[in-house]
Amino acid sequence: MQDETLGPSTPPRAIPAAEARGAERGFDEARRGGRRPQRGAPRHDRPKKKDVSGWVILDKGVGMTSTHAVAVVKRVFNAKKAGHAGTLDPLASGILPIALGEATKTVPFVMDGRKAYRFTVQWGVETDTDDAEGRPVATSELRPTRAQVEAALPSFVGTIQQVPPRYSAIKIQGERAYDLARDGEVVELVAREVQIDHLSVIEHDGERTVIAAECGKGTYVRALARDLGRMLGCHGHIAALRRTRVGPFVEDAACAIPGLEEAGPEGVTAHLQSVETALDQIPEVPVSRDLALRLMRGQPVILRGRDAPVEGKAFATCGGTLVAVGDVERGELVPHRVFHLGGTAPQRD
Repeated sequence: MQDETLGPSTPPRAIPAAEARGAERGFDEARRGGRRPQRGAPRHDRPKKKDVSGWVILDKGVGMTSTHAVAVVKRVFNAKKAGHAGTLDPLASGILPIALGEATKTVPFVMDGRKAYRFTVQWGVETDTDDAEGRPVATSELRPTRAQVEAALPSFVGTIQQVPPRYSAIKIQGERAYDLARDGEVVELVAREVQIDHLSVIEHDGERTVIAAECGKGTYVRALARDLGRMLGCHGHIAALRRTRVGPFVEDAACAIPGLEEAGPEGVTAHLQSVETALDQIPEVPVSRDLALRLMRGQPVILRGRDAPVEGKAFATCGGTLVAVGDVERGELVPHRVFHLGGTAPQRD
């Protein structure tokens, strides 16, 4: 039950010549609200899917895979392209940010954001998967008190070394750890450095403890429950897990699949957040139309003004429309991703 990551950073992308030649036309069409169909194109050859761009903050239910959730949202919006920012296992519920269209280019920024969870540890049994679906591998008659759990939690706060679960998506010599484990192979995973910012007990009844957690990418909550049980000498596994936050996306803004399906084609766009929502942790740089066109051709531009960032990541907008995101180096914005926000793409408030 880990937030998968696309890596620490996204390398610069070479802008194809065809895309560069069409940058100005694409920018103008985006400002008008969408691309025009090619003249003379037969009606039956036109794509049926829509150019929908933005974020859907889905409250995924228990029993559904993340892949299935993306497919359902993509169908509801009739979108051409979709992806998600951070896998949730079928047994987990909660926030699953789904990117549509051009928003898929901002997925790494959401993946790098902080996550919050609420999870239940069942004491007395450790399983091979570290959750309720696994086979018991160790048991104990001991049960911790609330005070004992609270006293153990500080040992897991901060930058710690964590061994991922045997059943995880980590690759070992090109193979997924869970595939090797299912084939009966002994999987020895190396501890990795993760960051856990906060842990606190919400409820405790002797047999189970509900814990709130805030952590960084790459943290496995299942491994945390396993290690906590071992420290307390009573063993434990995850009985329930809910993700309550991913980067800027929280429960209050989330919607469930039944609500999306009931909203219909007209009402469903009310659940679409702007592409820039994913970029809340980096500065915005308004640019002129001429500079916007340079950025969309993959060319760096010089940033002027006392409020312009000197170093680090930033995103550029022109007239409220997202143009590019990249790195500011010595006063120049070097674009790594450019955007063509035509079709259905909500603007920020």
